[in-house]
Amino acid sequence: MFDWEGVSEFVAVAETESFTAAAKRLAISTAQVSRQVSALEARLATKLFYRTTRNVSVTEVGNIYYQHCRLALDGLQEAQRAITDLQRIPKGKLQITAPVTYGENPIAPLINNFVLKYPELDVRLHLTNQKLNLIDEGFDLAIRLGKLDDSSMMARRLASRTQYVCASPVYLAKFGVPHSLSELDRHNCLQGTLDYWHFQEQGKVRNIRVKGNIKCNCGRALVDAALKGIGIVQLPDYYVLPFIKTGELVSLLENNRESDEGVWALYPQNRNLSPKVRLLLDYLAEELDKT
Repeated sequence: MFDWEGVSEFVAVAETESFTAAAKRLAISTAQVSRQVSALEARLATKLFYRTTRNVSVTEVGNIYYQHCRLALDGLQEAQRAITDLQRIPKGKLQITAPVTYGENPIAPLINNFVLKYPELDVRLHLTNQKLNLIDEGFDLAIRLGKLDDSSMMARRLASRTQYVCASPVYLAKFGVPHSLSELDRHNCLQGTLDYWHFQEQGKVRNIRVKGNIKCNCGRALVDAALKGIGIVQLPDYYVLPFIKTGELVSLLENNRESDEGVWALYPQNRNLSPKVRLLLDYLAEELDKT
């Protein structure tokens, strides 16, 4: 097996024709350079330099050895540059999965912006509300919402999301404003995939069963129904907050709002987190914090 010890010192002396200058280039002592070169000569059983009190010159054998060593060191430097560039400039395949609606907005636009910064990436974004197996499906990371139940994955919290209960001013003018959880029973509550809503009361989580004349697994459809005054909805901020800000929807029961849920990035714990994935996670965390 090749022993690299002393090679850098030998090349530095050959190029500077001075042990002192070589030591300065390598930021080590002249004595250490001399010891390393002498040890290298001993291992090779040949003289690499002619030494006098005034100068140093490479022997014929030393010159041949230098040519090969220079090529080898250049190759090592090129390999190091390649790794450094890969860490600095993400490239190659990146496979991500995310929930459909949250993936459509804001994840997909942010990933598109990330690709604009790093066009050598080859991104595969798969939007699904199913919890796919990252290892079996070959995904680098998954975006998950709410409480996590997969302990086999590493997780990083990227942001938070808030659940709002809201209705349009038209609906509230016609049917009144609920001021307590018990009053929801008298209102048309537009349901998603579940027939109960999450709340907090006196520091404890409460699940309140609700009923209404629309049940749909599409958040946008429920927002549209609420905007048209059909009923009350409970949906995450990215669905309703823009309409709350414009006054088209009114936030209700704020004292009973459940604590914010996490927006998570999951990745397999038995994989080293590649620089491109780490850079994407940092980017998503920074950008989602602005929303």
